[in-house]
Amino acid sequence: MELSVVILNYNVRYFLEQCVLSVQEAITAIDAEIIVVDNNSSDESVSMMKEKFPHVKLIENKENFGFPKGNNIGFRQAKGKYICILNPDTVVAEDTFIKILAFAERQNNLGIIGCKLIDGRGEFLPESKRGIPTPWVAFTKIFSLYKIFPRTKLFNQYYAQHLDENETGKVDILVGAFMFLEKKLYEDLNGFDENCFMYSDDIDLSYRSLQMKKDNFYFHETTVLHYKGESTIKDEEYMKRFQESMNFFYQKHFKKSWFFSVFIKIGAFLFSFAKMFQGKPQDNPLPETYFLCSKNEDFTKKLASILENKVGFLDIKEEKMVNSCLILKGKKTEIILDNHYVSFKKCIEIIETLKDKNVTFKIFPKNAGFIIGSNSRNDRGQIRKIE
Repeated sequence: MELSVVILNYNVRYFLEQCVLSVQEAITAIDAEIIVVDNNSSDESVSMMKEKFPHVKLIENKENFGFPKGNNIGFRQAKGKYICILNPDTVVAEDTFIKILAFAERQNNLGIIGCKLIDGRGEFLPESKRGIPTPWVAFTKIFSLYKIFPRTKLFNQYYAQHLDENETGKVDILVGAFMFLEKKLYEDLNGFDENCFMYSDDIDLSYRSLQMKKDNFYFHETTVLHYKGESTIKDEEYMKRFQESMNFFYQKHFKKSWFFSVFIKIGAFLFSFAKMFQGKPQDNPLPETYFLCSKNEDFTKKLASILENKVGFLDIKEEKMVNSCLILKGKKTEIILDNHYVSFKKCIEIIETLKDKNVTFKIFPKNAGFIIGSNSRNDRGQIRKIE
């Protein structure tokens, strides 16, 4: 078997359904399997998987073991030559794994591969590629020096800004939302360190890959939608765990010093507090206009009734899409992409192409009874049932 895709889920039933749908489409031409590990969700995730995806391997944990242990449990069931650790709040394109498998096969000293990630509004997620968060690099991140001096190597290492988002190349650290590596390397690394509950586990795994003299890569030739924030409520517990995870990584890999310990405590507190503040839901005004990418007129009428607003059509042909983008400028608009008509790859392309502060996007997944999306990378997303 070529590939095992491991998806660890916790209470994101609708995002999980869309994710599995997209992965199914992406492995049709590959000898591959999907493994869903549920960390004792209290929503309908498990029953949904059994009803809609009975052929997908489902592991039901009886407690929330956290990200590292949950993924390690899934890995132990994997049969593929390659493993992809994938968040449930993601959407992959139909050719994502084909492209990455081809790239992986060309490498001689492969470590971990990450790809280009965008959020629900089409904005590039800079954590797609990162540098080692040494004390100095962490300092430039916490105090936003990387924004002030983006082209200066001394300050731009946290988000690996030496490499453009549309350029494939070697990087140090990749994000746990999408990590692709050989099963043998995962075994050699003993998987994720289960002493870390979450948040620095991907940094730790990437760093240990580098310590084994492997080459980690950021691969820009496929884009994956990562809604982000749907699996985590950023509250006081988040702050506590974030600080613990940062302390875990530094104590494990760097020589301790009094100054270093004090700096990390202050920095982790400020950074996690900022993340918690960003994670609070924001009030978003309702769209003035709705556009639907679909050929289903009955669905259009149904949406208009549910949304209590007129729904127009958006043509996905390139030149017409660009013209539509110009027309939509300045208007609070929501674009709904019908996956029965628009492939997941095309959905991702449209979201990235038409990104605008006034435009939000939702996807109507194939054979699903809801539309889904995220208006901000810091909220838990929006789901509207249409059955």
